[in-house]
Amino acid sequence: MTNSFGFIHDKLEIKILILFILRRLPEPITIDVLAELTMCDDGISYFDFSECVSELIKNGHINVKDGLYALTPKGAKNGETTEVNLPYSVRLIAENSTSALRAAQNRNALIKTSRSCITDLGCKVKLSLSDGIGEIVSMELFAANDKQAAAIESGFRKNAEGIYNKLIEMLVE
Repeated sequence: MTNSFGFIHDKLEIKILILFILRRLPEPITIDVLAELTMCDDGISYFDFSECVSELIKNGHINVKDGLYALTPKGAKNGETTEVNLPYSVRLIAENSTSALRAAQNRNALIKTSRSCITDLGCKVKLSLSDGIGEIVSMELFAANDKQAAAIESGFRKNAEGIYNKLIEMLVE
């Protein structure tokens, strides 16, 4: 590494940081998101980041499927063991930068949507919201076409909690 700025100064620390970040996320992420989260320290270049990711994949710490990067059990175990070696300030920055993404991924995991379209007859749209223990609402709607079905799915994903609350409010009045 040629850059001496920041708290991260070698490839091992970059690898530990990558594992630290991935351990905090419940779902796989793209390489661009991983790069953005990892380069939270001025000592990390994109070239070094790319090399480290390649080595972590080669060594079985990271799995790539459909362009999404996630930890393997080996990566999770080694990440947990080594993350205390990261400078505290870097851990804090990485923890803060992953918190919004983690919250969005957790929310996304609670919302399920799907659609099945029958040519010229319309589409059946299935929507559900879970509280993490079980489904709290599930419904099937009919849409006139795929475009309307996609809009229903999108609207539900954006405001599932509000829809649930409004539905409960309407039912108890």
